[in-house]
Amino acid sequence: MNNFIINENSENLRIDQFLTQNTEYSRSKINKMIKEGLILVNNKKVKASYITRLNDEISIVGELKVTESLKGENIPLDIVYEDNDVIIVNKPSSMVVHPANGNYSGTLVNALINHTKYLSNNDDRPGIVHRIDKDTSGLLMVAKNDKAHTCLSEQLSKHEITRKYLALVWGIINHDTGTIDAPIGRDKKDRQKMAVTDENSKEAITHFKVLERYKNATLIELKLDTGRTHQIRVHLNYIGHPLVNDPVYGHRKIINDFGQMLHAKTIGFIHPTSKKYMEFSVQPPEEFNQILEQFKTQ
Repeated sequence: MNNFIINENSENLRIDQFLTQNTEYSRSKINKMIKEGLILVNNKKVKASYITRLNDEISIVGELKVTESLKGENIPLDIVYEDNDVIIVNKPSSMVVHPANGNYSGTLVNALINHTKYLSNNDDRPGIVHRIDKDTSGLLMVAKNDKAHTCLSEQLSKHEITRKYLALVWGIINHDTGTIDAPIGRDKKDRQKMAVTDENSKEAITHFKVLERYKNATLIELKLDTGRTHQIRVHLNYIGHPLVNDPVYGHRKIINDFGQMLHAKTIGFIHPTSKKYMEFSVQPPEEFNQILEQFKTQ
């Protein structure tokens, strides 16, 4: 059990703000702990909005438990880098990142729980700082403690994370470089999809650079400023160049069941403890290259 006594320098703060500053827990986790009665003030339950007073005794009396439905599974992981704070993992295409309705096993989270007991935010998405789609391959950052999670999440929110993707799109993009600045929200006609829209949307910015042009497709590198759901897929479809093999956006020929030709090839960030910039890159999977070769030889 951890105890804190409020002094003159720490009074008149929200309790969740105080604990975020004085523990390694993220604010979201602190709020969950308060709701579950795991954080007490003078042995009494309070709300996250409680304002600290001089000589208050704050007690952390327990930890959040991982959702019982989450089980570790012996699933191979391609770990590019790991230390006490972060794991950089190369996720294969077809693997779901975290459990959700219809997918409670076989996910990256199930594999991570089996791999290590040190993961941030012990809820239904332990360790997960950001996501990529099931059928997108490539690099993900995983946080092994709440301090690292908070640090990496803040970098994401400030657009300070380097994220580069490799994509094959239908059609010939004539411009060598470009920026797609178009807000994304739920598709009004299909709530399972996202779309460029002005209604209930959020800013979304994607930069692209042409790497190679083929007979009827273009290989591009993309860099994200924001990280909206399906952002790259929606933006490329919006400009008339949907991802090759994307079963949801674009309504073009599906080559096989590999999924969309999108690979998260580079991730870069400031390390939560060393404060040094780190960057990692991986090549796309063999299935990606096999489809790419088909277009090169046409």
